[in-house]
Parts: sequence; structure tokens; C-alpha cells
Amino acid sequence: MDMSNQDYQAYVKAKSKPSPLFRNMVWAFFVGGLICVIGQGLTDMFRAIGVEDNQVSSVTAMTLMAAAALLTGLGVFDRIAKFAGAGTLVPITGFANAMVSSAMEFRSEGVITGLAVKLFTVAGPVLVFGISASVVLGLILVMFGLA
Repeated sequence: MDMSNQDYQAYVKAKSKPSPLFRNMVWAFFVGGLICVIGQGLTDMFRAIGVEDNQVSSVTAMTLMAAAALLTGLGVFDRIAKFAGAGTLVPITGFANAMVSSAMEFRSEGVITGLAVKLFTVAGPVLVFGISASVVLGLILVMFGLA
């Protein structure tokens, strides 16, 4: 079957059902907001139990990442994501989900060649660019005498 791009686009448009864009945006907004509210609740709880102010944000971030990783491993996060769409991509939970999902996909290849390698397929670029950006910013601050 030989199709041009225009023919293929017309075929796909005829076969696919329209996306409920407004409903998806509303669910994404509320679920993303709920995740943020949970994060704020955790922050307030950690402050109330005596975690030092300079450590509260780190403890909250680790808790949210651990929860997202656990829910991904149990298969719950995927069900929430099907329901909420982009609302689950709040950066910290979405990153944890992406790392755990990619690692789980290749766990049958072994701990080192499957799990660990694929885990850092997602984390690697984030680490490289994050470290590179901090080095460049540090050099700029030193050059202007702000460090």
C-alpha cells in the first residue's frame, strides 16, 4: 500500500476519535494541584514534627519521589496517569515515574545490564545537564566576583 503523507494524515484523522481536550485539561489541573497540595501538606507536617527548615524541602521531595516510585512499581501510578493525564507529570513525581518505569521495563535483562543501565538512561541526561549548568553558572559568578 503506497500512501502519501496527506493520504496517511487523512486516514489517521478518519480513524481516530477526537480527544476530549477540555476534560483532559481540567483533570490534569486538579490532579497536578492535588499532588502539589500533598507536597505542601508534607512540608507542613515535617516542619511540625521538628525537621529543620533547611532540610524540609529535601525531605518532602524525597518522600514524593519515594511514593511515586512505589506507586509505579505497584502499577498504581499508571492507572492514575491514564485517568489524570499530564497532571501526574508534576516534575518530581513524573521524574520518579519515568526512572522506575524505564528500569522495570528492562529488569529481565539483569540488575546491571538491564535495570541499572536503563535507570540511568533517563537520569543521565538530567545529571549531565544539571551538573554542566551549575559549573557554567559557578564560573560566571566567579568571573563577575559574585561568588
